[in-house]
Amino acid sequence: MSADLNKLNWALDTILQSYRGAFSEKVYSDENDEHDVLMDVFGITPLLKRENRQYWGRELGMCWQRLVVDVCRHARNDFGHALRIGADEPCDLTVGGLAIDTKYRIGSGDSGTLKKFKAYGPLLRSKGYEPVLLIVREDNLNAAITACSAGGWTVTTGQYTFDYLRELTGVDVNELLRRRAGAFPVVR
Repeated sequence: MSADLNKLNWALDTILQSYRGAFSEKVYSDENDEHDVLMDVFGITPLLKRENRQYWGRELGMCWQRLVVDVCRHARNDFGHALRIGADEPCDLTVGGLAIDTKYRIGSGDSGTLKKFKAYGPLLRSKGYEPVLLIVREDNLNAAITACSAGGWTVTTGQYTFDYLRELTGVDVNELLRRRAGAFPVVR
């Protein structure tokens, strides 16, 4: 069977034209020049962070998780480690009836990530926990925040996260980190 080259060319041009239009209309927000208290501790500039967003996001996220876990471990008698439910670890720690997960920022909108957020909330609730998500940054992907809320999570971001932690532990983590601004500079 031979292809009608005119029809094929027209079909390919139509596809390419539609993408050209989409690409041309794409508006990129200005580069995010905001920083946060964790970046300040290490002297990480927005420019340095932009060199490898995925690396910095992952590492700052793990740092945040470890900080929250240790604050809760030292401040709360009802501290518990991360829950394991089958092969899943739907939260980073427990405090009393709270199942707490920590994130530096939620930027993933892929369907697998969103399904996990939606599924973990009911799973934790079925085990008797209230799922709470403590996020440092405020520039999160709205779809991911919506998925977490739809999954039954109490979601806090930015200063609300620090306020929540202060209420929960009596420790002003934001102030502790602010006092350490520049104390652990990244030297490359």
